[in-house]
Amino acid sequence: MKTSAERGREVRRKLLDAAAELIPERGWAAVSTRILAERAGVAPGLVHYHFPSLQALLGEAALDVIGRVVAETGPLLEQAESLDDGLAAMFGALDAFTGSDPVSVLFTETYLAAARDEDLRREFTALVTRFRRELASWLRARGQEEPEETASVLAAALDGMMLHRPLNSELTSSAVTTVLRRLLTHPGTHLGTRPGTRPGGDDRRAGR
Repeated sequence: MKTSAERGREVRRKLLDAAAELIPERGWAAVSTRILAERAGVAPGLVHYHFPSLQALLGEAALDVIGRVVAETGPLLEQAESLDDGLAAMFGALDAFTGSDPVSVLFTETYLAAARDEDLRREFTALVTRFRRELASWLRARGQEEPEETASVLAAALDGMMLHRPLNSELTSSAVTTVLRRLLTHPGTHLGTRPGTRPGGDDRRAGR
């Protein structure tokens, strides 16, 4: 027979799993206590018994999923023998997400909700900050200049790739990594200009 604590953990898990399913299905704002309880197969009163609020439950469920996706990046980077291999592995993992799949939609919904919920934004920021620090450490170990700034841009590129996938099917990992590899290998080269040329057409090599 299960103990009271075990039953409580089971109910919490059911509620979190149900929330992770409902957020991408219905949208964050459309998930109610009643709908959530029905999906989890528990009494509505248990939602507020186990969580301080519905929003707190939704936030924990969303960050649980996002945290697992982020955590999968660490082993991919550690197995990479070079910067190129790491970029390919990190962005290649996103090819599994179409942009309209449940996990991608959950990411988008969480970003929108975090813009309106200070507690969620703080917890989400902490998760992203930990990822950026781990990425910066990995970049530093491979001799990348300005690892913290580079990690911030790469993290934003990862998010951007997931958000733009439903709008641009050609935004694959190979397309993204080709551009990023060029920028990281030639950090002094401005996008859209020739090496040694400043934006605005000032050709320093020719003295013009």
